[in-house]
Amino acid sequence: MKIPFKSAIFLMSLLMLSCGGKEEKKKDGFSVRPQKTTTTEKAVETPAASSDKASERVDLTNKGVGPIKSITLDETIDDAMAAKGKEVYDQMCLACHRIGKKFIGPPPNGVLERRTPEWVMNMILNPQEMVKEDPLAKDLLTEFNGSPMANQGLTEEQARAVLEYFRTL
Repeated sequence: MKIPFKSAIFLMSLLMLSCGGKEEKKKDGFSVRPQKTTTTEKAVETPAASSDKASERVDLTNKGVGPIKSITLDETIDDAMAAKGKEVYDQMCLACHRIGKKFIGPPPNGVLERRTPEWVMNMILNPQEMVKEDPLAKDLLTEFNGSPMANQGLTEEQARAVLEYFRTL
């Protein structure tokens, strides 16, 4: 009986593979032993990543880090100041902030429902120190892909006008 060449090769290959022992070679100082788990063991639970976005978080106690320690806002909006604030915003802030949508930075509308006026002004006037020292500003930096807010060199008067504009949004 003559066996075709390809079949002979195939049979020899199977024979060689099946003859190998199942003995593991042990290296000095290193061994791997599979651990058995039982159904009575509890799995270690890791806390899920917080879905709480910094831009949506409400913190009306934090005043931030910077020169502004206290602001008193009138109940009525100063329309002239808000108009000046809109001019400053359109010129200095619009490159990164869009009303009603996430852009390079968070949208400014509704910010005073989530932040204190002092925090907002300190963020405008002192963004570098805020992202170094303020936990919320650090979280915002992370949420917005590490894009730090640029210090635009605004005066306190200009920052206050921008804040007044934000009250109209």
